[in-house]
Amino acid sequence: MIKKGINSQKTILLITFMVCLAGAGLLFAQAPGLVIKDIKKGTGKEAFNGSNVTVHYTGWLTTGKKFDSSKDRGKPFSFDLGSGQVIRGWDKGVQGMKEGGVRKLTIPPELGYGSKGAGADIPPNSTLIFEVELLKVY
Repeated sequence: MIKKGINSQKTILLITFMVCLAGAGLLFAQAPGLVIKDIKKGTGKEAFNGSNVTVHYTGWLTTGKKFDSSKDRGKPFSFDLGSGQVIRGWDKGVQGMKEGGVRKLTIPPELGYGSKGAGADIPPNSTLIFEVELLKVY
């Protein structure tokens, strides 16, 4: 009976800790190595797997070199969340965002472009940093 009480207390402490991390925007995603930091919490509709979403984004290498930006082009980007249309770090990192929200995603190579890289701008095994603004969830 004492053991059951201790386990219940540990569970409550763990849940409390996770709620605090989530509230501070410091909760790590379920994907290993993916780090999510909420810059601005949205107040609109929430994105989940199967949602069609429209975002503005800017991507940098860890060196600080910008390699892409929908904002610079003035054209938002739309995709179906969780369908594999984008790198896995985006599929995992955009989940749970609400319209109007802005997130910083630090994406390890395994959830980005891996050992192949992408064109001349993203070398193999690159960790990617994205700032993503969720404009619309359909």
